[in-house]
Amino acid sequence: MKKFILTISREYGSGGRVVGRALAHELGVPFYDNEIRTLTAEKSGLSESFIDKSSENLPNTFLHNLNYSAYSSYDSVSFYDIPVTDKLFLAQSEVIRELAEKGSCVIIGRCADFVLRDEPGLVRVMIRGEKEDRIRFAVENYDLSPEKAVEAMKKIDKSRINYYKYYTNRQRYDFDNFDLVVNTSFTGYSGATAIIKTMLEHKYFDD
Repeated sequence: MKKFILTISREYGSGGRVVGRALAHELGVPFYDNEIRTLTAEKSGLSESFIDKSSENLPNTFLHNLNYSAYSSYDSVSFYDIPVTDKLFLAQSEVIRELAEKGSCVIIGRCADFVLRDEPGLVRVMIRGEKEDRIRFAVENYDLSPEKAVEAMKKIDKSRINYYKYYTNRQRYDFDNFDLVVNTSFTGYSGATAIIKTMLEHKYFDD
């Protein structure tokens, strides 16, 4: 098996995490999600709860310097030089690159498709679903009322769109950002897993 890095972007309630975890299990590779947050907290010295909230509190500026966010080393900038949210993004990006260097893996969210854009073997997937199915997933898995699920879906999707735009200067739903888009309302979670696995097997698995 050749080395591959599978990054999964997802809409809230689409089951992207479910699909990613299943893929990692079936392919026998590491699955990175909350581990990235924990490692970023260790690197930055800030709490995991603060990191969770940072994507909702991006600095209000139209002069964001994308160059340092994309390429700078975490240790090369001071907390006094840039907003703490940007400092966290640098730390998180270094964690993602370090994990990718270890070998094939599945990484959920966190602009990993952008951070690892020059990584050989990168496969970028977007998992989406119809609103009704996403609401149902949130109600069943996150213990939310339908009304709260709708609120969470709107808030989190918007937050992810803004976060991605701020740190990549790209539109999150631009098809050029992905190698494959899968609608779990059509495929189901097991079907989505099978489709992505087949794609990886054709390109990265030895005959």
